[in-house]
Amino acid sequence: MTHAEAMELVNNHGGTSTQHVNRQTTMLVVGEEGWPLEANGQPSVKWQDANNLARQGLPLRTITESEWLHLLGLDETRTEIHKAYTPAMLSNLLGVSVHLIRRWDRAGLITPLRRVHRLPYFSFQDVASARRLSELLAQGVPRSEIERSLGQLAPLFRNGQRSIDQLEMLAHDSRIVFRDQHGLIEPASGQRLLGFDDDSPTTTEHVSEARSRLPMTDWSPSRPHEHWGFRDWFDQGRELLEEDAAEESIEAFRMCLMERPDEAEAHFHLAEALYRCGRSRAALERYHAAVEHDHGYIEAWTQLGCLHAELDEHEAALDAFEVALEVHPDFPDAHWHKGEILHGLDRTDEAIPHWERYLTFDNRGPWAETARQRLNAPESVHDIVAVDEA
Repeated sequence: MTHAEAMELVNNHGGTSTQHVNRQTTMLVVGEEGWPLEANGQPSVKWQDANNLARQGLPLRTITESEWLHLLGLDETRTEIHKAYTPAMLSNLLGVSVHLIRRWDRAGLITPLRRVHRLPYFSFQDVASARRLSELLAQGVPRSEIERSLGQLAPLFRNGQRSIDQLEMLAHDSRIVFRDQHGLIEPASGQRLLGFDDDSPTTTEHVSEARSRLPMTDWSPSRPHEHWGFRDWFDQGRELLEEDAAEESIEAFRMCLMERPDEAEAHFHLAEALYRCGRSRAALERYHAAVEHDHGYIEAWTQLGCLHAELDEHEAALDAFEVALEVHPDFPDAHWHKGEILHGLDRTDEAIPHWERYLTFDNRGPWAETARQRLNAPESVHDIVAVDEA
C-alpha cells in the first residue's frame, strides 16, 4: 500500500493523516515492506519520535500495517501483505535480480514458503528484509548498529529473530553462509566456519580437500580434477554464473552433465549460461532438454515461452506457457506472459482472463499496474451494446 492510499483510508474513516509525528498523533502505522531503518541503520525518525512521546506518557500507539487494516475491517487487504511471490514477481517488486534471489535461496538467507514443481514461493517480507540488510551492510553500516535497531523494532514484527539471523549470515561472509545444527557453513564449498567473533578473522575447516573450489580467475576445465563428480561441477558452474563468468560456467555444466546427462536442473542452468552469452538457439535446445527430463519443470517452460517470444515465435511461446499452466494452473508468471503475448497479437479478449487471474496473485507490483491499465483500456471493455436507432 502506498502512502497516498493509506492517507486516503485514514481520511475515509474519520481520522487525520500527517506526514510527521507530533504531540497530537495518536497512532503510528508501520509498513511491513521491509524494516523501517534509516540509511545509518537506526530506526526511522518517525518511530523514534513516537517512542519518545509514548515514554512521556502520551497516548500514542505504534502498530503494524496488518494490525491497522484489521482494525478497519479490511482483512482482505491485510492478507495481500502476506501473499507468496515467485522470484520473477519479487524481482519486479523489489528491483532484485531473479539470479540473486535464487542464490539467497540456496544459501538459506531466504526460505521458501512452499515449492511447486521446483518453483519456490517466498514471503515478500523475508526477501525485502534480506535486501534491506544487505544494502545497509554494503553501505558500511556496522552490524552492531543494525542489530541494536532490529532489537528495538523486534516487538513490532513477528519475523524479528529471522532478520537477526539473516544479518548474521550476511555479516560473516559476502558469499552468504547458513546455519545448521552444528553452526555456520558455506553452502557452495562445504567449508565450516569455526570459533569466530566479530573482531577475529574467520577460521575455516575444509570438509573435503578434493572439493575445494577452483579460483574464479583463469579457470579452465582442462586442469586435472579427477576427484570431482556431478555435484562439484554443478556447484562450480552455478558459482561461476553468479560471478558473471557465464562462458566459463558453460564448460562446468557440460562436465557435470557428462556424469548425469538426465539432470534437468543442470540443463536449465546451462541454458541460462548460453543465453547470457548470446547463444539463444543453443539455450532454447537446453531448455527443451530440461523439460524432456522433467515435464513438470514450470520455470523451464516459462523460459522457453519467453525465449520463443523474444525470437518472434509467438505460437511456440503460447504453447510453452499453456503447458506451464496445465502443470500449475495458478502460476502467476505464466498468466502474465501469456496475456502480454496475446495482447501483442491483438488477441486482447483472450488476454483478459490471464490479466485478471494474475491480479489475484499480485495487486501492487509493476506487472499488476500494467495489468490494471490493460484491463481499463477501451479495447478491454466488455459487453458494449450497440443500439440501432433506425
